[in-house]
Amino acid sequence: MNVVIIKYNAGNIMSVEFALRRIGIVPEITDDINKIIMADKVIFPGVGEASTTMLYLKNKGLDKVIKQLKQPVLGICLGLQLMCKYSEEGDTECLGIFEETIKKFRNKPDTNYKIPQMGWNSIHNLKNHIFDKSLENQYVYFVHSYYAEIGANTIATTNYIINFSSALQKDNFFATQFHPEKSGRIGEQILKNFIDL
Repeated sequence: MNVVIIKYNAGNIMSVEFALRRIGIVPEITDDINKIIMADKVIFPGVGEASTTMLYLKNKGLDKVIKQLKQPVLGICLGLQLMCKYSEEGDTECLGIFEETIKKFRNKPDTNYKIPQMGWNSIHNLKNHIFDKSLENQYVYFVHSYYAEIGANTIATTNYIINFSSALQKDNFFATQFHPEKSGRIGEQILKNFIDL
């Protein structure tokens, strides 16, 4: 199994590598376009800021490559956000794989949630085989100030201030707002399900 993690100017790549090694996968971390295109599975993780990261992807030609991939692709956190059409963070036009828009959390009147959301929260309304039915209502780990709206590509929902898309899917593209690599046994199961696609 040839699994590639896309190397770019975003954090958290090593955590994803270690999580994959725990389930018996030794990935390659690379920004080599040919290696990305030829991989069996591609993971597009990230922690960072949308506008500077999109600029980096464009400068490397990775924006066009990611959109054209035909094998299963998994975006994580910032990866999910960049796969959407637009982000309020830095007023950024993103890859446009998913139709959903990325917005910043804003507290409602008389509420005082901490932003960013940092910690464990549950996933609901699971709609894709990347999630076992046993994962309904399970807790996974989030760190984010921005979220994807609920839309046609939503395959998991989480509530924090509002309901938002905690996972998206369209064709061969999958993405999670939460961090499966930091979500213990549940996250490992989701990574296994993706690898087994």
